[in-house]
Amino acid sequence: MGKYRKQHLTLTGIFGATAVIVGAFGAHALKPHLSEYGLDIYQTGVAYHFYHSLAIGIASLCYSLYKNVWLHRAVLMFAIGILFFSGSLYLLALKDIMNLEIAGIIGPLTPIGGVFFIGGWIMIVMGGYSAGRLKGHNN
Repeated sequence: MGKYRKQHLTLTGIFGATAVIVGAFGAHALKPHLSEYGLDIYQTGVAYHFYHSLAIGIASLCYSLYKNVWLHRAVLMFAIGILFFSGSLYLLALKDIMNLEIAGIIGPLTPIGGVFFIGGWIMIVMGGYSAGRLKGHNN
């Protein structure tokens, strides 16, 4: 396997599986215990977790085709974004159940995670732009 292909596929599987697990946990175990607002926060975390797990898989596939460093960077940005964005939303939704006094600490991590998501998509753009040049194509 290529230099990063194994790690990329592993990340895709880990983040995809955990998205399913936390989504099911929220829908079945947490729903009766969360407020509507808390459930909305949690579900937003799950949605972005899923979207960016798929984005990691797509960037990984593209990396295996083009061996482009920008696509590797996209995978890393998406992974960090999931941890910060979705992870902070999960903790914010669960803070009352877990008696956590973390809103002031965790709250700022959500937009930082969002910046990583945006950065990952920008890395995809950079990978697309440079892929043709690297392969000697003009398209």
